[in-house]
Amino acid sequence: MTHAPATEGTDTGPDPAAENTVKPANFGLIFAALMLTMLLGALDQTIVSTALPTIVGELNGIEHMAWITTAYILAATIGMPVYGKLGDLMGRKNIFLAGIALFLVGSVVCGLAQNMGTLIAGRALQGLGGGGLMITSQAIIADLVPPRERAKYMAPMGAVFGLSSVVGPLLGGWFTDAHSWRWAFWVNLPLGVLALFVAAVAIKLPRKAVDVTLDYLGTALMAAAVTCTVLFASWGGTQYEWSDPLVIGLGIGAIVAWVLFFVAERRAQEPVIPLHLFRSPIFNVATLLGMIVIGLGMFAIVGYMPTYLQMVYGKTATESGLLLIPMVVGIMATALPSGAIMSKTGRYKIYPIAGTVIIMVVAYLMSTLDVSDPVWVVCLYVGLAGAGVGLMMQTLVLAVQNDFPAAEVGTATSANNFFREIGATLGVAVVGAVFASRLTDKLAASIPAEAASKIGDSDSLTPALVRSLPTELRDTVVNAYQESLVPIFLYLLPVFGVGLVLAFVLKEKPLADTADWHAENAGPEAPADKEPQPVG
Repeated sequence: MTHAPATEGTDTGPDPAAENTVKPANFGLIFAALMLTMLLGALDQTIVSTALPTIVGELNGIEHMAWITTAYILAATIGMPVYGKLGDLMGRKNIFLAGIALFLVGSVVCGLAQNMGTLIAGRALQGLGGGGLMITSQAIIADLVPPRERAKYMAPMGAVFGLSSVVGPLLGGWFTDAHSWRWAFWVNLPLGVLALFVAAVAIKLPRKAVDVTLDYLGTALMAAAVTCTVLFASWGGTQYEWSDPLVIGLGIGAIVAWVLFFVAERRAQEPVIPLHLFRSPIFNVATLLGMIVIGLGMFAIVGYMPTYLQMVYGKTATESGLLLIPMVVGIMATALPSGAIMSKTGRYKIYPIAGTVIIMVVAYLMSTLDVSDPVWVVCLYVGLAGAGVGLMMQTLVLAVQNDFPAAEVGTATSANNFFREIGATLGVAVVGAVFASRLTDKLAASIPAEAASKIGDSDSLTPALVRSLPTELRDTVVNAYQESLVPIFLYLLPVFGVGLVLAFVLKEKPLADTADWHAENAGPEAPADKEPQPVG
């Protein structure tokens, strides 16, 4: 391939290598736009959750309800590696603007939808754009700031994910109750247009005029593998029994598609996920650590604590969402100081170790919860979990970025996020399957036959139904719920123990400072078939 660098958005511009090593004067404005777009992409994973009952009722599509969320997650996950690779090959600014535009088009389609098919298609478009917003934002920061200084900017970007997991359901519920569920999509337009304008005017990045050879086969196989994996994890034990032929077929299809994908990547000229990434011990360990600790630690808590608060403490959906705010506080309380310290010292290894230890302690504490414990105890544990996640989330991404040359930072960043997303999906599915099985057994053993008809099976349990039961029966159901969920946190301790071993094994490569980074960016691009050289 031939490379003819130019500056995106201008006819002429400064030397790309020099521009890549000097933080622009308007960096604050650029960073605000990147944070906003990252928030939009992450927020739309959760904002519709509290609006789903109203949406499916209005559009008469309860049988397709799961696809409103699944379509977004699928498209975003599939898009991540593609955006990362295209950004490395073609330059990131235009790819970033295309992602924003696609996200906005999807938001318009969702806001105007008059049936479930249109809404699901709009959610898929949103996801394709949203995956690009989350990945390219992180990669643009890597283009503009050396790894050592980058730490203090990556920390608040990581906190955005925790913020979105709490604020999303609250906003979705408020829009639905006070206005219309469609505002969950319309709100993206003014914010997205603002971010699009700022990014188009303010961001100046080198553009690579290259003869791009896209990995169509690899992308198609990756899409098939991700689709089968996510649907297997999402549908198994919920919409369908694990023994259902459809679920078994999805599991087999996922295995076959993944094998074929990695075979195709070995032969591709420009693989969407280059296999030489896996030659990096830092990439392997950081990615596995994120899958295990963040994927299970954060998403298990975010996924099941709101319902626990509603079932056991009788909180409303809005109240249970507000009670997760301590997680956001915990993330911010550790992410921001640790990012600043990493920028000063250039060291990062201690933070994944400390974060994993904190999450292990929280898992044990949560396994001791009792229905008689005051709600502030749950909030305290949730806040501690956020503190553990805050020490790890963007630290692991930064460690991966620091281990690869500038020409591959987008591919490495997207691959790390991609596998973490897959791990989180599978982890939450496993936790959910174990919980559902335990709850079914507990209810069968503790509910008298004559009372069983009042509550139905475990799938039909809702907070409103539990609150309407006679006191004695309600207490029995609450105890069954508590005894089914709480011990699972203890079961996770060995898994987090593996994460702690990985945290100690994670190699620490001092974060590159400005001089080191300048030398790296001024050098030739690393050949695609060679192992990446260390940065710094």
